[in-house]
Amino acid sequence: MVQAFAGRRFPRRDTGVWEGRLGWGRLTHGRAVAVLKNPAYAGAYAYGRDRSVRRVRPDGTVTTSVTRRPRDQWPVLITEHHEGYISWPRYLQIEAKLAANCTNTGARPPREGPPLCQGIIFCGSCGFPMNTSYRRADNTADYVCTRARSDAVLAPGCHTIAAAAVDPKVAGLLLAALTPEHVQLALAAADQVHHRHQRSHRAAELAVERARYEADRAERSFAQVEPENRMVARSLETRWEAKLTVLAQAETALADLIAAEPAVPEPGSLQQLAHDLPALWDAPTTTARDRKRLLRTLIADVTVRHVDDARAHIGVRWHTGATDEITCDRRTNRNPQAAVLIVRELLDTCSDAAIAEHLNMLGFTTGKSRRFTVASIRHIRQQHAIGSKRNDPTGPGEITVPQVARILHIHESAIYPWLRSGEMTARQGRHRRWCIPWNDETEAYWRTRVQTSSHLTRTNPNYETGQAV
Repeated sequence: MVQAFAGRRFPRRDTGVWEGRLGWGRLTHGRAVAVLKNPAYAGAYAYGRDRSVRRVRPDGTVTTSVTRRPRDQWPVLITEHHEGYISWPRYLQIEAKLAANCTNTGARPPREGPPLCQGIIFCGSCGFPMNTSYRRADNTADYVCTRARSDAVLAPGCHTIAAAAVDPKVAGLLLAALTPEHVQLALAAADQVHHRHQRSHRAAELAVERARYEADRAERSFAQVEPENRMVARSLETRWEAKLTVLAQAETALADLIAAEPAVPEPGSLQQLAHDLPALWDAPTTTARDRKRLLRTLIADVTVRHVDDARAHIGVRWHTGATDEITCDRRTNRNPQAAVLIVRELLDTCSDAAIAEHLNMLGFTTGKSRRFTVASIRHIRQQHAIGSKRNDPTGPGEITVPQVARILHIHESAIYPWLRSGEMTARQGRHRRWCIPWNDETEAYWRTRVQTSSHLTRTNPNYETGQAV
């Protein structure tokens, strides 16, 4: 709201010498909150919203503190007192939304970030909430214990866990709980709750009817008294007011019961939603905030407790009081162990490109859910210290680039352009090393090519005689 009024002026009441006069200025956050919380904008008159308390300190000074009272403790509240900018129900909705967004009181509203459990995840070691930390490199998120950031001495298990390790497990539990069979059981339970509410409504309705009858009877008694009997009229009037108070309380209790009854959707639409929920959950039009709202309608909080460096326990507490516990891997950027074993087996017989293609055909993906490439195969070999059992990648009748350079007495960099352009026949073996077929005829051709070239620099002065280095 404050950003929408950027560059615009907002009305306000001046203070000081010009107190009471209408002025114009920049809209601030505090002013916007005061407007939203003031019942006068909803057409209501309220008195006694704040309470001031004065205290005398030991040194004799007097301090005054102001506290905000709850709405049910306001001495005076008259709704529809004047014409407002919004209705009273709309004011109550805004008040409830502001309270749900106030993080200072422990509220955890769903944010726009991708982490699913943001705001409702806690550390199983110390009980502190876990914050969300984003990595700048790949914009992935981690859940970090707040105590791990603030305290120098940590409780055992106060560590970090990747959001990608927790969120899929929790989402799987949610989707499994919203199957058509579970929805049918929930509808049956909702019907029982609805019948229970109906019975309580009937008792409240009877109480209202009885209070209304007593109030009408007191009103008739007051209307039949003679005006000269002032003492009798005053006592009957007091009795009538007491009956009206009881009637108002009974009507308020009935209204509260009706408002507290949860709204149950149509069984057919709920069954259809259960069938379409997986597609709706994965739809590109579903935002991260929508997924969080759906998750929090059923799940109260999530607790993570580490088992070891590789695994962690996830405890899920539902709003019904039921709990579930599952196990997950702490890190999600690790390559599958089966893929690492395949790299070990094929390293001596296949190139890195062939190994990557083979893993992709088998359906394997890297720790970041990507296709395998030559670079990822190299990373696996370096990470797990996987080396070839034989260092020479050449086959029969083949030599390497350094060997060709020693035979022709030229630098290795002069050979690579011939290999890339295809002038020199060769193949790439393991680790992309060039394997060049070589015989006497090939050697004679390239010796003549080097001898007639004016751009190449010989590394051996005895090149013309063909002597080795």
